[in-house]
Amino acid sequence: MSELYVVATPIGNLGDMSARALEVLRMVDLVAAEDTRHSGRLLQHFGISKPLRAYHEHNEGPQSDWLLAQLKDGKRIALISDAGTPLISDPGYQLVNRVRQASIPVIPIPGPCALVTALCASGLASDRFVFEGFLPAKSKARLERLSLFQKEQRTIVLYESPHRICESVADMLTVFGGDRNAVIARELTKAYETIHQDSLQALCSWLANDANQQRGEMVVLISGAPDEVEGEDGQAEIDRVLSLLLQEVSLKQASQLTAKIMNKNKNEIYKRALALKEQAG
Repeated sequence: MSELYVVATPIGNLGDMSARALEVLRMVDLVAAEDTRHSGRLLQHFGISKPLRAYHEHNEGPQSDWLLAQLKDGKRIALISDAGTPLISDPGYQLVNRVRQASIPVIPIPGPCALVTALCASGLASDRFVFEGFLPAKSKARLERLSLFQKEQRTIVLYESPHRICESVADMLTVFGGDRNAVIARELTKAYETIHQDSLQALCSWLANDANQQRGEMVVLISGAPDEVEGEDGQAEIDRVLSLLLQEVSLKQASQLTAKIMNKNKNEIYKRALALKEQAG
C-alpha cells in the first residue's frame, strides 16, 4: 500500500528520535532526504539501511514527479529533512500537495521542531505567535520584511544563519526599537545550547562582544508590539527610526523605509527627514 510518511528527526540530540519514527524508517521502501550524506549518517547510527533519494529546493520539481510515480507504483516513502520537521523552512510542500491530490495517504510522524522548541523555552508569549522563517539576505529587503511586523502583537519567530545574525538583529533594533524584548536560541538540544533573553539593544552588544554566540543554528524570537503609541511618543519613535536609517542609507531610502515601518504617509516622512538632516547639519 502506497503511503508518504513525513518524518521528524532530531535537531541535534539523537536521543530525541522517536520510536515511531524509527519504526517507520525501518518499514518504508525508500527515504527522500534533503542531504543524503547527512541523512545516511543518521540512518547508519540507528542501524537502518534504506535507499536514499535526494530531495531539496534545487530539484524539488523533477524529484516530486519521480517520487509520486514511485508512490503510484505502490511504494512507501519517508520524507525527512536535515533536521527537525520537514516542510518547516524546508522543501516538501509541493510533494505533499501533489500526493494528497492523487488520493495517496500522507502520514505525519511528529517530533522535534526548532521553532516550537525555542518558543516553549523563551519565556515570551506562546499562546499566539507568527513564524516568518528566514529573512532576506540583504539589509534593505530585510528591513522591508521586518517592517511588516512592526505593529504585530503576537510573538514573532524567525530563523537566521550565523553569518548574518549580527546584521539581522541590528535591523530588528532599527524596526522594533532597542527596548523590545527578544530571545536568541542557538544550538538547541546540542552541547552548547544557549537561550538568551534581553532587549534588542543589549542583544546586539552581546553578540558583538562574543563571537562564540554567533555560531550555530539560530532561532530569534521577538516579543509582540505593545498597544500603538500616539501623539508625541509616536513622533519620537518616527524620528528615532529616521535618524538610525539616515546613518545607513540615502534620505530617500530612509524616508521610504520609515514610511513602511511606521505605516505613515511617505511625503510627510520625507519632509521630516529633511528637517532632521538640516538639524544635524
